[in-house]
Amino acid sequence: MPVTRRPAVPLRPGVIALVLSAVVAAVVAGVAQPAAAASTPSRATWVWGRPAPGPLVTWATKQRVGELFVAVPRSLSTSTDLGWVRDVSRRAHRAGMRVAALGSATEWIDRPAEAVAWQRDALATGLFDGVHLDVEPWLHPAWDSDRAGVVAGYLRLLDELGSATTSPLEVDVAFWLHTVPTAEGVALDAAVARRVDGLTAMTYRDTVTGPDSITDLGGQVLATAAAAGKPCRLAVETRFLGTDPVSQKQTFWGQGSAALAAALAGVDAALAGQPAYAGTAVHDEAGWRAL
Repeated sequence: MPVTRRPAVPLRPGVIALVLSAVVAAVVAGVAQPAAAASTPSRATWVWGRPAPGPLVTWATKQRVGELFVAVPRSLSTSTDLGWVRDVSRRAHRAGMRVAALGSATEWIDRPAEAVAWQRDALATGLFDGVHLDVEPWLHPAWDSDRAGVVAGYLRLLDELGSATTSPLEVDVAFWLHTVPTAEGVALDAAVARRVDGLTAMTYRDTVTGPDSITDLGGQVLATAAAAGKPCRLAVETRFLGTDPVSQKQTFWGQGSAALAAALAGVDAALAGQPAYAGTAVHDEAGWRAL
């Protein structure tokens, strides 16, 4: 399938609105700066549950969160979740945060029309600034037996979602996608970057620099994003993953909020000046608040 190149982020209407709103928010706060100021990279976090909206936004504001990825059911417009999402969206927007509709159904790789319907329904509510996709093709049951087919289906899904909206589309990616080939003659990370407006790399480690660290794992994704002219966040984990050494190095669980805050600041400092670096994301809100 021919690659559909999506316009550079600054040319997309939704992103233009985002930049303008960021500038306005800075002026209102009395600290007017360029919207893309590298001195204060943004934070983001996934919200899978349904925490009380007021405390959620108050906490997120204190943590310098600039965007919430809010999990959205298949048909938000008719869901009992609509009132909660509306409350979170209004509070977050008043606090100067963006809110993205978060979707994560692996089966959408085989049924992209369902994803497009989900996206259309969510965005029609007017509560979201964009879409955040957490569809992980390596979790598809055919990943090992028909990887080429899964990869093709995943890219087709991104094409259809991107073609169906002018709102920003950001996706979660594994840091090792550059090792996965595609029929297009480029690695999967590059093929994904061509199709979306932003990447969030799941660089789940608990050290900032050095071998097998957050910035080490994120290096290739940042290079791919820079080549495509797209922003990229690096993400960390806070949930309990297990007691073995491999699991423990992938999360800040049990290390406390101060350790996480220091690491996020360290990533910002280490990547200052990197053209694609757009800040960090923390998985997830519940784990982060529990530290």
